[in-house]
Amino acid sequence: MTKSTATPMSTENTLPTIPSITCGELLVQWLEYYGVDTVFGIPGVHTVELYRGLPNTSIRHITPRHEQGAGFMADGYYRASGKVGVCFIITGPGMTNIMTAMAQALADSIPMLVISSVNKVAYTGSGEGHLHELHDQQGMVSKVALSSKTIWRPEALPKVIAEAFALFNGGRPGPVHIQLPTDIITADASHVAKPPAKPTMNNKSNQHEPMLSQVMRPLANPAQLDLIIEHLEAAKNPVVLYGGGCVDVDSDAQKLVELIDAPTFLTINAKGLLPPGHPLSLGSNQSLASGRAFIGEADLVLAIGTELGETDYDTVFDEGLKINGTLIRIDCDAGQLQRPFRSDIAILSDAQMAISGLCERLENKGSNQSLDHQAKQKVAALRQSFIEIMPASFNGQNALLKLLRDEVRNVIIVGDSTQPVYSGNHGFEALATRKWFNSATGYGTLGYGLPAAIGAMLATNDPVISLIGDGGIQFTIAELICAAELELPLIVLLWNNQGYGEIRSYMQERGLPLIGVSIKTPNFEPLAAGFGAGYRRITGQQQLINALQKDIKGRQPIIYEVDEAAEFIAEMGKSFMYFS
Repeated sequence: MTKSTATPMSTENTLPTIPSITCGELLVQWLEYYGVDTVFGIPGVHTVELYRGLPNTSIRHITPRHEQGAGFMADGYYRASGKVGVCFIITGPGMTNIMTAMAQALADSIPMLVISSVNKVAYTGSGEGHLHELHDQQGMVSKVALSSKTIWRPEALPKVIAEAFALFNGGRPGPVHIQLPTDIITADASHVAKPPAKPTMNNKSNQHEPMLSQVMRPLANPAQLDLIIEHLEAAKNPVVLYGGGCVDVDSDAQKLVELIDAPTFLTINAKGLLPPGHPLSLGSNQSLASGRAFIGEADLVLAIGTELGETDYDTVFDEGLKINGTLIRIDCDAGQLQRPFRSDIAILSDAQMAISGLCERLENKGSNQSLDHQAKQKVAALRQSFIEIMPASFNGQNALLKLLRDEVRNVIIVGDSTQPVYSGNHGFEALATRKWFNSATGYGTLGYGLPAAIGAMLATNDPVISLIGDGGIQFTIAELICAAELELPLIVLLWNNQGYGEIRSYMQERGLPLIGVSIKTPNFEPLAAGFGAGYRRITGQQQLINALQKDIKGRQPIIYEVDEAAEFIAEMGKSFMYFS
């Protein structure tokens, strides 16, 4: 028997080739380049390969208990900090779950990057019944996003990510969706462009600062700013409307209204642009009859960074807002400049740059910066008309909110759609922007307040209070255990009115049968314990103050249950002063 000299069978074509870097690994590197430091997601069999590269970056991963919670966390993360929230979401049910949160973000112009898987390239849209398959996932999600793109080949990854951040930084922001087929996530990306070194300024890393090399919002045409000045100087009765697009404008926002002596309304997302009690501030009361009448009587309306939408200007839903004077609008969205009202002068511009340009021109002309007594008197009279029609319940609820603001330094109050939030949207005075936001504007979803507050707390070093009702919290209460897992000292102020109190009142006013609004309320004390959270039933003002001082420094979330009929709330309301 002779020894065989045959060459052993080659395994070159039988063993899988392991890429040096997959598309999924490269994706997280590009996210890190654009300043992303946190991702919210629930891993699934279609997305696990997105996680392979995370340990090689500085990005932390947060696991909510539902994809809707992930979206709300990303929303609150941005609103509190100005940093884009990112979500990793599973194909199919994960995407249908997060769409409510995306719709809320779209309505309120909140940037959010949702990265999802989709079935393999060959299976996408096949209708063959593959796991998590949707008929047209991209088409469905595109209805609640600025853009929805599929990365069909690894080479497209850097461009598609760049396009997403261009949409966030270059115009009116909102959610963006990017989906990758599962076989593209694992595809070789060794030949695809890698992120360049992070830009630096003054030898310090500016990972979370806007990169000057990236897309930025447009600047106002100088000739148009000159035209605005001409109209402002001619106006006898101007009014300024500041919206959420001004949330990052500096002290020039206050300077401008003082230079032109203009009474000023702030939308809910613009609260804090003027300090409490400022003599030209009319708060967020433009939906009240006397507020809308005042706008209708103005000979010039300067609206900056506001869509003039229903949930800020027509909360009684009677289409009663009329603009009869010259309407000047400044916005970063060209389409928004002519809806729902036609503008006489429309300026496509970043709010900060336009306001700064107006201030510079007015100061160069030597405009009087002292407040005119007549303007102050108009504001004082209009404020009094607001106060006179505020329901008694608003007084107590706003007194409670003011106590939270004054007792907890730098507190961020994140609200759901619940009665004290509606009261506070009219009467609460924020000390700074990004300190008061909620889901009662825009899309108006329930269940937002708890997960969004978690996102806000993860984004900042500031204390956070979630303001949510006993009905709304049942939508997303599972996220309480996420806060406990993260050892967040989040205070959940639970407003208990035994069901859907706001809708119940709405039905009562219209003589409707009270069906479906007085639901069974859980026993929140053992429920909180089961989720690893603390619990207090709040029955007195001093008890609340003492609890706040202790719990805000703790290491667990805690529910403060407050009954809407609590006597101490009504007592606080007796001495409450609006615009303070």
